[in-house]
Amino acid sequence: MPLIKIANRQLEYVWDGPSPEDAPTLVFLHEGLGCVAMWRDFPERLAEQAGCGALVYSRAGYGKSDQIELPRPVSFMHEEALTTLPQVLDAFSIRETILVGHSDGGSIAIIHAGGTRDPRVRGLILEAPHVFVEEVGLESIRAIAEVYRGESAGRMSAHRPRDAGAPVLFRQRLARYHGAQVDQTFWGWNDVWLNPDFRSWNIEEYLPEIPVPVLLIQGTDDQYGTRAQIRKIEAGCLGPVRTVLLENCGHTPHLDQPEGTLEAMKEFVREVFGVR
Repeated sequence: MPLIKIANRQLEYVWDGPSPEDAPTLVFLHEGLGCVAMWRDFPERLAEQAGCGALVYSRAGYGKSDQIELPRPVSFMHEEALTTLPQVLDAFSIRETILVGHSDGGSIAIIHAGGTRDPRVRGLILEAPHVFVEEVGLESIRAIAEVYRGESAGRMSAHRPRDAGAPVLFRQRLARYHGAQVDQTFWGWNDVWLNPDFRSWNIEEYLPEIPVPVLLIQGTDDQYGTRAQIRKIEAGCLGPVRTVLLENCGHTPHLDQPEGTLEAMKEFVREVFGVR
């Protein structure tokens, strides 16, 4: 997988579809435990159906990108949004884009769009974004930490695939994507969200500075956030907001309900860029 040097760190990336000179670009921003590979083939499918290019990259500390020093600062999403992401867009000569952010990636997209008013950003697609901290999300983060800690100590996890009898270890599954830095990746994410100073984290101030169209996609069974997040974004954004709620869907709509998510995103992208 190719690498690009951004802010003195090597970041892995994948490019699908036409170049920025030939078409708009969708830039995918992964979740707090995500990386390039964890998007699977979804970016490629969306880019092809929407007639765009797609840039998918792993932030430092994830996947095959360079490691980072821990602990992460509480301001880590602001640093990604206001410092690193502009350099990524510059490095790939991106002319116009829709940011496609999932979970932490959605929050990074919000901060970037509202904090920079970058004219290259023509729209936002936000899957399960956070604009403030909810106790329900912290409870889920504490619970998954106990699972991870138990597996690291050799105790079996209750996580099982639907079609197999053998247990699937959560840590083992993450290690497929993050390799030798899996513990750093997990605890770097978990520890900062459970940092007492993070309870006051709030990015609602950026919403009135977002003039571009926004598509919100939320699963009704999301264990990390409630519809209160969606309502805040709907009420706060300067530009138009469209919301899609997906039944029988958890925190990862593009994997839990891929066809419904793909259709909603494709329609939005084509509208923003005037493609019929």
